[in-house]
Amino acid sequence: MTFQLICFYAFAAVTVGAALAVVSVRSPVHAALFLVLTFFSTACIWLLADAEFLAMVLVLVYVGAVMVLFLFVVMMLDLDLDPLREGFVRALPVGLAVAVIMLVEMLGLIGIRTMQMPAPAEPAIAAGLSNTAWLAHALFSEFVLPFEVAALILTVAIIAAIPLTLRHRVGTKKQDASRQVRVQARDRIRIVKMDAVKPAKPESPTP
Repeated sequence: MTFQLICFYAFAAVTVGAALAVVSVRSPVHAALFLVLTFFSTACIWLLADAEFLAMVLVLVYVGAVMVLFLFVVMMLDLDLDPLREGFVRALPVGLAVAVIMLVEMLGLIGIRTMQMPAPAEPAIAAGLSNTAWLAHALFSEFVLPFEVAALILTVAIIAAIPLTLRHRVGTKKQDASRQVRVQARDRIRIVKMDAVKPAKPESPTP
């Protein structure tokens, strides 16, 4: 057994254990932290498979951005998770049965012999390039049009999500950027001229 295979089994065991902990722990913060561990262990497995670009993207995007957002949302919102946990416990047997049936169907579809066949040669190794260099060359030469179309679709989706989620509520304060830009000093400060008035002398008490 080689050292790379030992590392694969270790990373795979940590990934499976962390993934099970995500859906089994009681605290949502702990579940989010276990999900970070799951992502990081999966990135280590991808590094063993010479997919360093996917591993770095997983760490930077999901662990560094998405999971931080999840943690902020979980810690800022005071959620009552007892009803959700009760529903999860009631649906657990049905979910396990469905998962086992899907696993059996996938194994029957793929076949045991197919799983034992040797994997095809990596195109990056065949081209004599690293995984990142080969992916960049293929992405910006052969698949540049689908890449640009996907970028356009994602941009349109981000812009469309803003007006879809924007809700005007009565009584809420909001910023008006155009009004802030057009503001002038005379709109904020008013100089009032008035005559000086001397304070009246207090009357002397009568004996």
